[in-house]
Amino acid sequence: MPKISESCKKAHNQPYFIEIQSEQGGQRLDNFLVARLKGVPKSHIYRIVRKGEVRVNKGRAKPDYRLQVGDSVRVPPLRVAETPVPAAPGAQVLERIRAAVLYEDKNLLVLNKPAGIAVHGGSGQSYGIIEALRVLRPDAPFLELVHRLDRDTSGCLMIAKKRSTLRSLHDMLRTGQGIDKHYLALVKGRWRGGARTVRLALQKSVLQSGERMVKVSEEGKQAGTVFLPHTLYRDASLMNVKLLSGRTHQIRVHAAHIGHPLAGDDKYGDREFNRALRKLGLKRLFLHAHSLSVHGPENGHKITVSAPLSADLQHLLERLQPL
Repeated sequence: MPKISESCKKAHNQPYFIEIQSEQGGQRLDNFLVARLKGVPKSHIYRIVRKGEVRVNKGRAKPDYRLQVGDSVRVPPLRVAETPVPAAPGAQVLERIRAAVLYEDKNLLVLNKPAGIAVHGGSGQSYGIIEALRVLRPDAPFLELVHRLDRDTSGCLMIAKKRSTLRSLHDMLRTGQGIDKHYLALVKGRWRGGARTVRLALQKSVLQSGERMVKVSEEGKQAGTVFLPHTLYRDASLMNVKLLSGRTHQIRVHAAHIGHPLAGDDKYGDREFNRALRKLGLKRLFLHAHSLSVHGPENGHKITVSAPLSADLQHLLERLQPL
């Protein structure tokens, strides 16, 4: 049987073997296969694993098996759909991302993500932050998103430069230990009182159009958000927001549910409020990942990074009427 690299042919009529390299060690078998068998439905991938057509070191393996360096993965004959070559980011986008680096060491990269750029391609987006970074750093052996921010959200975004770092940070995010993420959000109305913790389960659905929608539902997954007033204005409030979990659209849905929808939110927000702020110059969602603190995966040293508000958001605040 032939032994080939990851850049395998799009169609092949005999099994082939992939030897696991250092940066792939620790990855789940199913995730490894999904990432490399572009165009093959996930259901089919799980089927060939269950039937034993995929082998690790000549034996059967479960989808959640953690690959080890040196493992030999047998991939059966498959026809993989041709993936169109994605559009490359333009020079202007690349320069914005190059200039957005806030922090970097051998394990971790933190960007001040610009609003309006998705974190990755897909769902109608030809490219995102991660694809642009790979263009900027073609020799980097590993670059992967640690977490996500919505396309219209700006601020601190973590990129792992090692698989071991990615695993460690994912463990921290899952347990809620070791990482603190804080946002600035402008919400409708004058906030009453001090800090408030919202604990409401959220359920995600995908519309026929492919659009993601989230609602408060007891059938959803538990989510917690802490809101703390920063600056009060006559008709709006600037809030410090801390995430206790990391659900899709969590801040936006929790804020809307308690009667304080986010400024510029065209999905869960208030139309009249948004219209009034557009007249003052707001052209996008006012949600900014302002700061994060993380214990370094390698040495445990605390890393603290902050991203200043962009000029457009700062200008809007200057035009609001304070109390």
